[in-house]
Amino acid sequence: MRFQPIATALAVGASAHVAQAAGLHDAAVAKGLLYFGTATDNPELTNTSYVTQLNNTNDFGQITPGNSQKWDTTEPTQGQFSFTKGDVIADLAEANGQKLRCHNLVWHQQLPNWVSSGSWTNETLTAVLKNHITNVVKHYKGRCYAWDVVNEALNDDGSYRDSIWYKTIGEAYIPIAFEAAAAADPDVKLYYNDYSIEWGGSKSTGAQNIVKLIQSYGAKIDGVGLQAHFTVGQTPVRKDLASNLKSFIDLGVEVAYTEVDVRMKTPATEANLQQQSTEYAYIPSSTGSSGSLVKAYYQCGGINYSGATQCEEGLTCKKWNPYYSQCVSA
Repeated sequence: MRFQPIATALAVGASAHVAQAAGLHDAAVAKGLLYFGTATDNPELTNTSYVTQLNNTNDFGQITPGNSQKWDTTEPTQGQFSFTKGDVIADLAEANGQKLRCHNLVWHQQLPNWVSSGSWTNETLTAVLKNHITNVVKHYKGRCYAWDVVNEALNDDGSYRDSIWYKTIGEAYIPIAFEAAAAADPDVKLYYNDYSIEWGGSKSTGAQNIVKLIQSYGAKIDGVGLQAHFTVGQTPVRKDLASNLKSFIDLGVEVAYTEVDVRMKTPATEANLQQQSTEYAYIPSSTGSSGSLVKAYYQCGGINYSGATQCEEGLTCKKWNPYYSQCVSA
C-alpha cells in the first residue's frame, strides 16, 4: 500500500524480562522485540516538530522510507537511477542510530509508465526486474536491516494478482526477485510483505505458499511482513494473531508487523478510543516469544527467565516474586 507515516513493530527476538520503559521502542525491546519503528516520507521532513519526534529513539528504533525507494522514484526512466530522496531518509536513520527497513523493490503500483505500459517478453521483463533490483539493493548495501522484496503479490482470495510481473513472467518472478536481491546484498534480510494475511484464511495460506515457492527455488527468504491494517471492532484477538504468526514461523522465517494502524470512523468517541487502545495492544502482545503464548499456570517471567512472556487470551502474567511470574486468570 502507499505509505503514510505509520508505526511498525517487529515481531521477532528473544523474550526478555519485562521492564517499564518510557518510549514505544524501549517498551518493545523490553518485551523481547527487536524494535518499534515508523515510516516517514520526504515532504514531512520540512516539519521541525515532526522531525524532532521522528528522531526520538526512545519511541522509534527503526525507520522505513514510505515512498522514496519505490520504482517510480528510483528508476523513473529505464536505466537511469535516482537515489536522492531515499538517501535523505537513509542518512537520517544512520545519524540517529535507527535501523533502516527498506521498502520496496517489486510491486504492481507506483511503476513508471515505461514499465507498466512496455511491450515485454518473459526474457526482457526478467532482465529489467533483475537489473532494477541489483542496482537499488547494491546502492543501499550494508545500510538496510531488511528489504521488502516483493509487495502485495496476492489477491484477497490468495490467488496471484494479475500484475505486469505475473502476466509476463508467471509466479517465477517472485523467487527470481529474491535471488537477485540476495546476490546484490547477501547480508540483508529479505521479506515478502502483504496485507490481510494477519489471520488464518486463504490469503494467509497464499502468503505461506509464496514462502514455500521461494524456498523450493533454493532462494533466500528471511521473513514475512504483515501490514496489519485493522478497523476498530474488527481486529483479530491476540490468540488468533499469534496462531497465524506461528504458521509463518514454522516455515523457518521471521515475522514483522510492518504498517500497523487501527482506524475508526470519525468523530471519535471515548468508547471507540478505548477499544482502539485495546486492539492496538493485541498486535505486539501477539508476538510472545517467536509468536508463542503461555498457557494457564505456566511461568511467564522472573529473573533469569528466558521464555515467552505473553499469556493466552483471558490470562495475565502475575508476579509472585522477583524470580517467578505465572499466567493466571485476568
